[in-house]
Amino acid sequence: MSASELHTFGGPALPSSRPRAAPSPALAALAWRLDVPQLAASTAPVGGGIGRRDWVLNVQVPRDYARRDVGKHIDEVCDALGLRGSGVGMLTAAEVAAVAAAEDAGVRVEATVGLTRPTWAAAPDEACDVAAGTINVVAFVPVRHTDAALANLLCTVTEAKTQALFHGGVDGSGTASDAVTVLCPAQGTAEPFGGPRSRYGARVARAVYAALRSRMAAR
Repeated sequence: MSASELHTFGGPALPSSRPRAAPSPALAALAWRLDVPQLAASTAPVGGGIGRRDWVLNVQVPRDYARRDVGKHIDEVCDALGLRGSGVGMLTAAEVAAVAAAEDAGVRVEATVGLTRPTWAAAPDEACDVAAGTINVVAFVPVRHTDAALANLLCTVTEAKTQALFHGGVDGSGTASDAVTVLCPAQGTAEPFGGPRSRYGARVARAVYAALRSRMAAR
C-alpha cells in the first residue's frame, strides 16, 4: 500500500449523498481505497474482526461526539466519498490531517494520535473515561498472514504503541477508545506468526513505534 493511495478530505462537514439524511458530524476523513481486496484484522467498531475489505476509513469527529449509530454514520461518509464494498470504519477526535507514517522493510504504518485523556488498561473502573481522542493505527503488511498471525499482529501493534507512549512520558498505555487495523494480501503462502520477534511482526512494531514517536515529538 503506497502513500499515494491515501486520500484526505477536509471541510466543515462531510455531506451525505442521501437527500433525507442529516449531515454527518464528520470534520475530515482519511480513506484508503484498496486496488484489490485485502485480508484485514481490526478492532474497529465498524468492519472489525477478520475478513476481506475494500477500504479503510479514519473519520475525524468533534470532541463532543455522541452518536451511537456508528455504522450508519460510516455509511453516510462512504456515500459522500463514493466508497463501495466492505470496509473498516474508525473514529477519532484527533486531527487526521496530521497523520504520521513510517515504513520498515515493506511494512507501512499510518497513525493518528489523540492523547487528550490517556489511561492505563488496568485502571480502576472509576478512573476510566472513554473519550474520542483515540490513537488509530493502520498497518499494511506485504505478505499474507494466517488469521492467528493477524490477530497476533494486532497485539504487536498495541505493544509497540504502549512502548512509544512509555518512552514519550505519557501516563497511560493508550486511550479508552484506541483502534487497530492490520491488512495483508489475501493470496499467497501465509506467514504463521505475527509476534514482535517474528519476521514481519518486528517490522510492524518498529514502524508503529516510529510513527507514534514522530507524531508525539511534533505536538
